[in-house]
Amino acid sequence: MSDCGCEIEIKNKEESRTLVLLLSINAIMFFVEITLGIISESTALIADSMDMLADAIVYGIGLYAVGKEVFVKIKAAHISGIFQIMLGVTVLFDIARRAILGSEPESFLMVVVGIVALIANIVCLRLISKHRNGEVHMRASWIFSKNDVIANLGIILGGVLVYLLDSRFPDLIIGLAISIIVIRGGIHIIKDANNEKQIQSAKEI
Repeated sequence: MSDCGCEIEIKNKEESRTLVLLLSINAIMFFVEITLGIISESTALIADSMDMLADAIVYGIGLYAVGKEVFVKIKAAHISGIFQIMLGVTVLFDIARRAILGSEPESFLMVVVGIVALIANIVCLRLISKHRNGEVHMRASWIFSKNDVIANLGIILGGVLVYLLDSRFPDLIIGLAISIIVIRGGIHIIKDANNEKQIQSAKEI
């Protein structure tokens, strides 16, 4: 019975189920945050919505990689990292545009949406936590989920500071911080994927 592959099949089903839930949560939150981010003129919310989109893409790619050979999983993680970096850079351009042209972020919406997004990401973090030491495509998902919680706390803080200081700059600063977190997360995943590739290549020699 030990060679029947039952444990691998159960593991694959667990990974797939987890990734489907994560993908669904992040896709819904992307649409919520991008809509309210535009309405509230908040760079932080728009940045976090892009992070949600990047995560949804990552989970989709990870879902494709479940059950595949190890080099497919490595490639999936590598592509996920590239998507994270691209979206992070896109947000940087939006921040620069708003810094030049001006914006009037709505602090109340920032705080409320930040709290909702925080709850969603804590749920995601709990779902993915048991896979955080798994294969490379699942480790990528763990890193992104962990970074999201930090970003959401930043949005809430940014909303409070926008209200207290009556200034748009906390929103811009938090948005910048989130994009940097997204880009660094992407770089981290690419490095992890490259290291895993070297390890697997060495095993085949």
